[in-house]
Amino acid sequence: MAVSVPSADPGPTRPARHGAFHALTVAAVERLTDDSVALTLAVPPELREEYRHAPGQHLTLRRTGSEGGGVRRTYSICSPAPTVEGPGPVALRVGVRLVEGGEFSTFAHKEIAAGDVLDVMVPAGRFVLDPAAAPAAAHYAAVVGGSGITPVLSIAASLLAARPDARFCLVRSDRSAASTMFLDDVADLKDRYPDRFQLVTVLSREEQEAGLPSGRLDQARLTALLPALLPVAEVTGWFLCGPYGLVQGAERALGELGVARTRVHEEIFHVEDTAPQTPAPSAAPSRVRVTARLDGRSGTWPVQEGESLLDAVLRGRADAPYACKGGVCGTCRVFLVGGEVRMDRNFALEAEETDAGFVLACQSHAVSEEVEIDFDR
Repeated sequence: MAVSVPSADPGPTRPARHGAFHALTVAAVERLTDDSVALTLAVPPELREEYRHAPGQHLTLRRTGSEGGGVRRTYSICSPAPTVEGPGPVALRVGVRLVEGGEFSTFAHKEIAAGDVLDVMVPAGRFVLDPAAAPAAAHYAAVVGGSGITPVLSIAASLLAARPDARFCLVRSDRSAASTMFLDDVADLKDRYPDRFQLVTVLSREEQEAGLPSGRLDQARLTALLPALLPVAEVTGWFLCGPYGLVQGAERALGELGVARTRVHEEIFHVEDTAPQTPAPSAAPSRVRVTARLDGRSGTWPVQEGESLLDAVLRGRADAPYACKGGVCGTCRVFLVGGEVRMDRNFALEAEETDAGFVLACQSHAVSEEVEIDFDR
């Protein structure tokens, strides 16, 4: 995917982003399932405005005191967002599912206890819903798989609490009842908003006594199922979150049902091992330099052969924001000010973002000898 500078500027500069971490204390560790836990992080009064978040945003966690940047992992905030008029959050809650061979998730499950301290980046992410901006009598829907419930739990809870006229339909897919994260939290939403919160659960590996038959939620099944559940054409916005296959199947199903792509929001939590979407260029320019603006300061650094723009910047600015380095989380999103780059993979940016000139620094390789990027947009 080759990207050049767009002809139009994307608009006003955003508030500066940065990769700084703050030390937060773990207030509680709650076992959700055999392979998932919820971590509650206490936010001290002096940091509450910095950790004010929109429904659906995520946190990047790092082991305190780890060297060389440490192991970073991104987890969505599942607790409701604070209101615009109210104070920042007293605590933040995230869900961590154990991943085979996952260094941080194993650490979270086996070692983290209440009272421990973690390095936590301020909230980020654009998979969000602003309840105040929702139209009157808004009707939103979500299709999630596995741990994809975490940001949608915050989105649904925040919307329904802030807007008494809003409705939300949640279609969730899990392997079995025992593996279902935040079962009690979702049930609480159903009890609190029985007329405005619709819940549909599908188990892929276990039959239910009532409800839908077991099986995967693929494109064909969703194309048939969604119109039977709700008036698809009247839904204000769709939120798709979970494994790559489920999100892509849901996107195609909605397209087949005539839903405009602008009403569909996606966040991918897991991408199966695949080759890059577009091969990197076979040869890089002989003398490549990248100029990057971060927190109002600019610097220029050489780019080594085969190196991503992010890695080149990190050699000069260790505070550059990143998390997964796999093209999934979007933490390293930058605006391409000048030059041409090629992205290997992109599972985080919407088409409107790439059209406006945004790229993922972790997946971008220079095609031109001079490249300029801006983390502060």
